[in-house]
Amino acid sequence: MTSALSDITITTLDGRETTFGEFAGKLVMVVNVASRCGLTPQYEQLEGLQKKYASRGFTVVGFPCNQFMFQEPGSNEQIADYCSTTWGVTFPMMDKVKVNGRGKHPLYAALTKVKDAEGKAGNVKWNFEKFLVTPSGEILRFRPTTKPDAPEIIAALEANLPS
Repeated sequence: MTSALSDITITTLDGRETTFGEFAGKLVMVVNVASRCGLTPQYEQLEGLQKKYASRGFTVVGFPCNQFMFQEPGSNEQIADYCSTTWGVTFPMMDKVKVNGRGKHPLYAALTKVKDAEGKAGNVKWNFEKFLVTPSGEILRFRPTTKPDAPEIIAALEANLPS
């Protein structure tokens, strides 16, 4: 992981401040999530990846975001309750952030510079956009409609697992 990413401050859903460096040495899938979106069932696949690959140095990190048609309006407590009771989420969840525009979280300011498979960088298009950050600092970008268990994501995971 590059020091530019590892030094970025993030806050957990329960208010603990840390840095993205807490995940150094792991393969990390950063995802902006929302509870009231047509793509919300991706939580199930994200949790499936977490369970399958966590023992091999992988983690999903969810960042709730309310920027897309206000589809994540809840408080941190409501989000935590919804994710655990509805989807059984065990992966780390962070404080609600902005992923685009004024007030964009510094992590997303860095991640959105990365191009997707079609060679396009820039703003997050919608909820559930995925950024796979490898232990060596490479970043792979997958757009929202690419499901977490899509063959191209599984191939990228398998190729970059640290153990």
